[in-house]
Amino acid sequence: MSVPTTDRSTECSLILDAVSPKALRALPEEALMDVAAQIRAFLIEKVTGTGGHLGPNLGVVELTLALHRVFDSPHDTLLFDTGHQAYVHKILTGRAVGFDQLRQAGGLSGYPCRAESEHDHFENSHASTALAHADGLAKARQLTGEQDRAVVAVIGDGAMTGGMAFEALNNLGSAPDRPVIVVLNDNERSYAPTIGALANHLQQLRTETLNNLDWPTAPLQDSHGVIGPLPATRSLFEFLGFAYLGPVDGHHLPSVEEALNTARDMRLPVVVHVVTVKGKGYPPALADQAECMHAVGPLNPATGTPRAKSSKPSWTHVFAEELCELGVRHEKLVAITAAMPGPTGLARFAECFPDRFFDVGIAEQHAVASAAGLAMGGLHPVVALYATFLGRCFDQVLMDVALHQLPVTFVLDRAGITGPDGPSHHGMWDLTLLGAVPGMRVAAPRDAARLRDLLAEAVTHTGGPTALRFPKATASDHIEAMDRQGNVDILYASGIRDVLLVAIGPLAAPAVEAASCLAKQGIGVTVTDPRWVLPVSPDLTRLAARHRLVVTLEDNIQAGGAGTAIARAVTDTRAHVPVHVIGLPGRFLPHGTRNDLLTAAGLTPSGIVQTVLHARADHPHQLQEA
Repeated sequence: MSVPTTDRSTECSLILDAVSPKALRALPEEALMDVAAQIRAFLIEKVTGTGGHLGPNLGVVELTLALHRVFDSPHDTLLFDTGHQAYVHKILTGRAVGFDQLRQAGGLSGYPCRAESEHDHFENSHASTALAHADGLAKARQLTGEQDRAVVAVIGDGAMTGGMAFEALNNLGSAPDRPVIVVLNDNERSYAPTIGALANHLQQLRTETLNNLDWPTAPLQDSHGVIGPLPATRSLFEFLGFAYLGPVDGHHLPSVEEALNTARDMRLPVVVHVVTVKGKGYPPALADQAECMHAVGPLNPATGTPRAKSSKPSWTHVFAEELCELGVRHEKLVAITAAMPGPTGLARFAECFPDRFFDVGIAEQHAVASAAGLAMGGLHPVVALYATFLGRCFDQVLMDVALHQLPVTFVLDRAGITGPDGPSHHGMWDLTLLGAVPGMRVAAPRDAARLRDLLAEAVTHTGGPTALRFPKATASDHIEAMDRQGNVDILYASGIRDVLLVAIGPLAAPAVEAASCLAKQGIGVTVTDPRWVLPVSPDLTRLAARHRLVVTLEDNIQAGGAGTAIARAVTDTRAHVPVHVIGLPGRFLPHGTRNDLLTAAGLTPSGIVQTVLHARADHPHQLQEA
């Protein structure tokens, strides 16, 4: 593929700035392929510049064009599951001009965003939810007499593996008087190839249709796809009460439009099975067999290679390496992912120990309940998730794992501030959730060496569940402990026991820097890393009692987090030491850089210094008594 020149890109951008759903519906059919080509060129230029979800959006260009030609958004409702495949929808609804600031502070969200457009409804970036949203909207339309407003949910085959999707199908298929249209965008992938019985069933439907059309070798996207004939095997969806149309070539606009028009006119719950190619039109994405450039940072658009690469390993990379080394030493170690082997660092373990690796699809609840079964069977499962997805399986953590004191280790990547993915992806709640789980031990490594040590401790713990959390970032530089008191590492001590800084995980580095600044002002500071954050160690409370002020630092919400637990533990010892908690505010935080968001929360050296000075001023009586 030739990369657009600057002039061509500018021309393309100007054309797309003027696109609207109404204008799109007025275009002649012969003009649409040029619009599709312009959109792909625009996506490649803009997303390789800012980073974002490239592969999924390259695959839905024709499908999104067809959706906006057949349905009248926002009168008709278009939902996207998962919302990262909505970039083309944003372009067609007047937001092309904002793509230079995609996922940047103050710029366009990488997901649907109600504040941006009346065409966006749910800001969904957690998979498998759109069919439930559609069910509720259809019920509301029925009760309010607005059944002329179509409800259309676009869901990927990866998201369809989630339990919530099946729960919604169960409801939608039993309501023929509420005609929701489910568009199944089947590209055979989530991040990685879609797995399981559903994937096998969709493959059977695709294969039988090709055979019936005498296309034994031609890929569907090159076949001028049509609605039928139907495959010999009845689809799962028909057994659940849906009409079924497809498979349809998702890159042949006339076929997609015909299928969508037919579905709209049926006035029944219907599944339109559309087959697309993730990364279509961009050779570097098609050559990426692992993820088809699902999510990328800034790239050279001509080659698809990163514009900048850190010389330091990421936290995820360190975890991936150490887990494989532990796998050699511990034959009962197994690993589980919910459709994200690459992003969570488990792909390497899968290569080394394929029989001990399980990808369960986008099904976090099943992942944890299955891990409970594995542990009950004598193995030690490691469940690797993004921290933001922990909430999806909290009941299983609590009632299937912790209640039975099972040795399951949870590794929570992207904990704390994640940056450009915004409010739904910040891992701000895991310490609060896990702090409520009886018997749960939670560690937060401050650097790569501690990640290796704590992971090794976790996978040999047999008395109940454990968890490790780390951010989306390069691993922090090595910080050697100058002393250890019980289980607590002492990282800095200026001699005078005035202020105790309790740093959770990677916040150790700014804490040490802040302590040095405070020491220059004559304030004695001790910096400690509790290593195992929850439950609070008696070693930490004894240390706190010997100081005049305790300040805790965490990239979790303040309410119910580590600082709250430490304050309660100090109070329980009847020590009269004030505890000040620095953490993230209890509100949804926007997208932006990790550094900017941490700065706004006061979790930088200068912010910590200011908080300590203010806290000392607020507690002069206690400080004098101490």
